[in-house]
Amino acid sequence: MNPHSVTAAEVVPGDLVALAGEDVAADRWYVVMHTLPEAPEVIRVTLRPPLGGTDREELLRREQRVTVAGRRVDVAAVPEVSSPTLDDVEFRDGDKVTSLRAVDPGADEVTYVRRWGAWYRDGDGHGDGDGDGTGVGDADVRRWAAEADREGHVVRHEPRPVSEARAAGARRVVVTGLGAMTPLGAGTSELWQGLLEGRHGIREVEGEEFDGLPVRVAGTVPVDPARLLPRQVARRMNRAAQFAVLAAREAWADAGFAEGGTRESGLDPERVGVSLGAILGDASVLVGGDRKLRDKGPRSVSPLTTPMTVPSQAASQVSLDLHITGEARTVTSACASGTEAIGQAVDRIRYGRVDIALAGGAEAVVTPAIMASFAAMRALAEGDPSEGSPSRPFAKDRGGFVNGEGAGLLVLESEEHARARGARIYCEAAGWGLSADAHHVAAPDPSGDGIALALRRAVRDAGGHLADVVHVNAHATATVDGDLAEARALQGVLGARNVPVTALKGHLGHLQGAAGGVEAVAAALTLHHGLMPPTVGCAELDDAIDLDVVRDAPRALPLDGDLVLSNSFGFGGHNAVLALRRAS
Repeated sequence: MNPHSVTAAEVVPGDLVALAGEDVAADRWYVVMHTLPEAPEVIRVTLRPPLGGTDREELLRREQRVTVAGRRVDVAAVPEVSSPTLDDVEFRDGDKVTSLRAVDPGADEVTYVRRWGAWYRDGDGHGDGDGDGTGVGDADVRRWAAEADREGHVVRHEPRPVSEARAAGARRVVVTGLGAMTPLGAGTSELWQGLLEGRHGIREVEGEEFDGLPVRVAGTVPVDPARLLPRQVARRMNRAAQFAVLAAREAWADAGFAEGGTRESGLDPERVGVSLGAILGDASVLVGGDRKLRDKGPRSVSPLTTPMTVPSQAASQVSLDLHITGEARTVTSACASGTEAIGQAVDRIRYGRVDIALAGGAEAVVTPAIMASFAAMRALAEGDPSEGSPSRPFAKDRGGFVNGEGAGLLVLESEEHARARGARIYCEAAGWGLSADAHHVAAPDPSGDGIALALRRAVRDAGGHLADVVHVNAHATATVDGDLAEARALQGVLGARNVPVTALKGHLGHLQGAAGGVEAVAAALTLHHGLMPPTVGCAELDDAIDLDVVRDAPRALPLDGDLVLSNSFGFGGHNAVLALRRAS
């Protein structure tokens, strides 16, 4: 701008002037629109903010020093505008107010969006701007408008459109069925009751193959899944696939479909899909086959070893069991696998590829080699499960995660399909977001920037605003660095709003590729019942974690928003976030 001092007698129309030194420091400038002699030693100067506004007049002595910016402005290009009063305007959620500090030539217009009775700064229209997330009231906005002309601001009110256009072809996706096999027991009722009661399902693993391991505690399913299936069916599935089929059957029945699958339910099997996440599926099959090969030779290895080893076996077995022919996909993105699989299924329904999908994750990797590997990384928690959960998310004394197993599946359905058959709707699967840390092969990025990006993308994909978020189901594995990175991201994205956070790995351990599926089931139940489960194992919150962690007892879900986020983050920097919305 090259500001320099001149006398008032030297200014001419088009000059950009600041009347005092403090105005220069505050970037408070005006365009000289015209000048008129008022008296032999006095000039009347008409000033207008450079980005538009109302005129003001100043009487300046000819010898009075002012600062000019070193460049002139075309006065015809500076609009004369006045901010209307908003005293009689009835605000509604979805309204926008824009505010422009017109006296600053370099200013950017700031947008605020009204959500849940308060106004939030909105950097790109989706609530992920650079405000602190606390919001302002209607009275503040009315005051801005009333003072705008005097302060050199331009304030505009944009009423919410009567109806918001949806993307061409996009359909709303809802959750109509839930199923789970977890360390708290078989079924979603066992899972939900255990979460609300603050119980954990972590126990010491049995078997001579685990002898000598430095850590022998894990979150294991307390029932043998093979005993819940016909023998001939079970022997062709690995343990993860058994979990998946049992959870899928429960979710299928919970959605109101007939036992047996698509044909018995009168559905077109080509319009139904499966989308499951897994890291390895069941590592024990390959380990067992290798042991037989070394001990007894090649003829001892079962021909089922290969088809039962691949991570896609869970998805294929669910497809076989329920006669689903639309698609059966498997997502492998470390511990984010289950959440990403749900997100992909949401998109498949949104854009008409299928009408219904079973989505989630399944994993069974409580094996000696996997446990030994995690222990060598010094990533596993130790402790006596009888004295409380060794997994302590967000706690000051946390020392690592507890390996676990299980499955969690949701029935996702296009809203029109669900309503046409009168289905009960738990919630809307509103959106999801992905990102990658590109930081380290195993360690999380301590800045939390990748996690923050996935959080913002999930809210944006849901067509929501950060002010809509009322609860977060955290990934929080109870590792020192991982919990800190997630907390930093949540604080940065959600600001000072103190959104309640729950972490379930104190109850369950870390179910790896199944974690996202099981935690999405819990998030859907949280929305459906209006209750947030407590976080087990966090007796004393880490001083460095400035979050409102739900502890000790369940808490009512806040009503001043409608989005719940479920987070999953994996080795290698895989970040996935699912956004669920309260059913309308």
